Amino acid sequence: MADPDHVLVVALGDPDDEDALAHALQTFPGAAVTLLSVVAPLDQSVSEGRILERGETRLTEARNRADGLRSSVDDPSRVTVTTCEGPPAELVPSYVDRHEVDHVVVSGHDISGIVRRLLGDGIPELIAERTEVPVTILK
Repeated sequence: MADPDHVLVVALGDPDDEDALAHALQTFPGAAVTLLSVVAPLDQSVSEGRILERGETRLTEARNRADGLRSSVDDPSRVTVTTCEGPPAELVPSYVDRHEVDHVVVSGHDISGIVRRLLGDGIPELIAERTEVPVTILK
């Protein structure tokens, strides 16, 4: 399999997002890297005005975190930052399809069996199931 031209690193606000970005840059040195900072909606039963206000604050915070991650790498010019809001397991496959992404890297979340039974699969696993390109889940 050829090395990818475009790698998407999914940042979910996890402390391991930095490791995922570093992994992508080291493993795929010739690829363009997009850091997609995803803000999952808090709740959708709140009035529209409150969602938008809260969402804008959270989007700004996510953008600032992503910009900080980008500036912490040796060559920030290799990394493009994009921020969006929505369910990560839906946003990532759609982004991959629309932007010709060849590979996805996301940090994994070790969740216990009890939590997994209550909540279902973790976000990284859902992203991998729903995405048509290879996905690396870092544990």
